Amino acid sequence: METSDLCYTSADDAIAAFKAKKLSPVELMQAVITQAEKVQDNLKPFTYTYYDEAMDLAKAAEARYAKGAEIGPLDGLPIGIKDESYIAGKQTSNGSLIMKDFVAETTSVNNQRILAAGGIVHARTATPEFSCAGVTWSRLWGVTRNPWNPEFTPGGSSGGSAASLAAGTSTICTGSDIGGSIRIPASTCGLVGYKPPYGRNTDDPPFNLDFYCHTGPLARTVKDAIRMQNVMCGPSPTDIASLRPKLVLPTEYASIKGWKIAYSADLCAFEVDPEVRRNTEAALQVFRDLGATVHEVDLGWSPKILDAAMTYLNHLFGGYLSTLLAEHGDKMTTYCRHLCEEAMQSTAQDFVGSLEVAGEMYNTLGPILEDYNVLICPTTGLPAVPADFDQTTQKVMINGKEVNSALGWVMTTPFNTMSRCPVLTVPSGHAANGVPTGIQIVGRTYCDEDVFQAALAYETALGGWFGSTDKRPVV
Repeated sequence: METSDLCYTSADDAIAAFKAKKLSPVELMQAVITQAEKVQDNLKPFTYTYYDEAMDLAKAAEARYAKGAEIGPLDGLPIGIKDESYIAGKQTSNGSLIMKDFVAETTSVNNQRILAAGGIVHARTATPEFSCAGVTWSRLWGVTRNPWNPEFTPGGSSGGSAASLAAGTSTICTGSDIGGSIRIPASTCGLVGYKPPYGRNTDDPPFNLDFYCHTGPLARTVKDAIRMQNVMCGPSPTDIASLRPKLVLPTEYASIKGWKIAYSADLCAFEVDPEVRRNTEAALQVFRDLGATVHEVDLGWSPKILDAAMTYLNHLFGGYLSTLLAEHGDKMTTYCRHLCEEAMQSTAQDFVGSLEVAGEMYNTLGPILEDYNVLICPTTGLPAVPADFDQTTQKVMINGKEVNSALGWVMTTPFNTMSRCPVLTVPSGHAANGVPTGIQIVGRTYCDEDVFQAALAYETALGGWFGSTDKRPVV
């Protein structure tokens, strides 16, 4: 098997091949590293790399498989970890010049679980500064580009993870999502991305107490996302928000024949590009062909839902970062500094107002989800923006109308507001510029299995993604 094929091996296929002794973790790791060295300069998916250490760990995994020893669910797999969570003894930059010399003394719970499951961290994946943009570039690491078309962003803030997976330089990656930071990159890079319901996966304090914040997997297949989610989820004694008991997702599901699926093209609040609409309609037809009925619904939302989300993010997330402004403002990116400045204008009344809007939103969404199995909508209103897009100085136009430059081109943030709803993003097609588009599958609160059941049926019907050279970007 050629390196270009081997590096795109799914986690499920790799583990099966390891067990059958048809593939070695060493062979897979070498293929992934070879591919990473080929694309890093152009795409910049990685910040720090640990290739020598990873090869040693792959050899140890190879020995475990050879002896028939007990193995973990990620044993021997190359895992890209977003450069914001901690691994003891390793640098964590958060994409910021402020943290360029920071070395973690502890390991985040999610990373502990990945390492304990046998995952091999061969690289850290790029993020915008402090994960506060829907694109991925920083003064520290430069511009991360989309493997499908390098002129465009792979999304953000988990853009390095998405670019890595699409380019074949990791098997599974981690992400975090405070306004769409898993789902935006998954959509723009043609991947599967999961925002679990609040509390399902652990997070580091204080963000574990921010209900907009979620950690979760990015992957090239639904089953790989399930594999990683089953490792990441579960209660933690250091995270009071983490849910008991641990939910273990099955890997096999019944048909969705007879399901009722709700659909909204624009959530009553967003401009949506015609190519995104076309691809979304094509995806909905797949669900109809699977025996589901699809009904367009009126959520009764308005553009104020984005305003409320921006207010919430400014007040809490921006407020947290604004403590750095006085001492380190000269080191910040334009978008990070702008967020801090906006946060300093936010009031407690503004924050409470955002919560009132959240209540209004669920007053309509909740009853709809009681009548339907899932809700489907586009993930982004525009396939992508340019790779070096600066939301503080540049405009975003959709259908000839200017939208909010930070989050007006994505349709993810309302489901951070509706944080207890699980949301899975899967590909819906490609735009004329080659950039993928995606759909969000939104479930009832804490009904994780429903979104995976729908997604797996859809993926199976389409024959999957990245499985052959004609389904991969040319990198």
